[in-house]
Amino acid sequence: MTNRFLALLSVPLQTSCGGGTEISRGVSREETLLSVSATGHAESRPDKAEFQAGIETWARSAQEASAANGRKIDEIVAALKGAGVPEKDIQTRAVSINRIDWGNRKGQFQAMNLVNVTVRDASRANEAVAAATEAGANIVSGPNLSMTDPEATANLAYADAYRAARKRAEAYAGAAGMEVSRVLYIRDAGGSQGNTYFRAADATAVEAAAPRNQQAAPVAPPPPPPVAGGSSRMMIGTTNSDVFIQVDFALRPK
Repeated sequence: MTNRFLALLSVPLQTSCGGGTEISRGVSREETLLSVSATGHAESRPDKAEFQAGIETWARSAQEASAANGRKIDEIVAALKGAGVPEKDIQTRAVSINRIDWGNRKGQFQAMNLVNVTVRDASRANEAVAAATEAGANIVSGPNLSMTDPEATANLAYADAYRAARKRAEAYAGAAGMEVSRVLYIRDAGGSQGNTYFRAADATAVEAAAPRNQQAAPVAPPPPPPVAGGSSRMMIGTTNSDVFIQVDFALRPK
């Protein structure tokens, strides 16, 4: 595991004219501010899979195309239920009827019905895909693999990030002949989990007053590739959670 850090060490501003305690961004005049940015990482095996399955049919009239499509999608849904997918996990994604004005099917009507399928045991996703294709599905795409409780894995990554930040702060303090006295500020700077991105917490007035280098916003991933027929086995693998935090520590002389 590799962690990257950005640290800022500064002496607090002294603004008072008397002998009292002077505060700058939460530190006293005897303390030094240390700002650290760190990353955290965690991995988890997905336990949920989603994919789309559907059917396209053609006929000489819109009514015929729609009726044929309805019969086929009913067969696909029945096959999915037979594979253990409950009805609540099968949701219509798109329905359309279009007149074709080009090619060999010019003048015919195309009907399409697409459903989103959630398989809550990712190890059985291939079985569900095979059931849909064997029932006649000629549109299959996905899968999107995820965790039922993504927050649990994300929290492991955030804990890893904080431990990394604390360790680096202690290294800075030791090198400067000081020690960590307090944690002044923690900011969730966002991150990602597979294809899902975590939004960073909005900067506070303190953050705005002390700009820091920010992680570049991640680029959205491309859509998932089409799934081949039921003979293609899905590899569940693991999903990475990578997060970023910023922590302000107060250091004091030993």
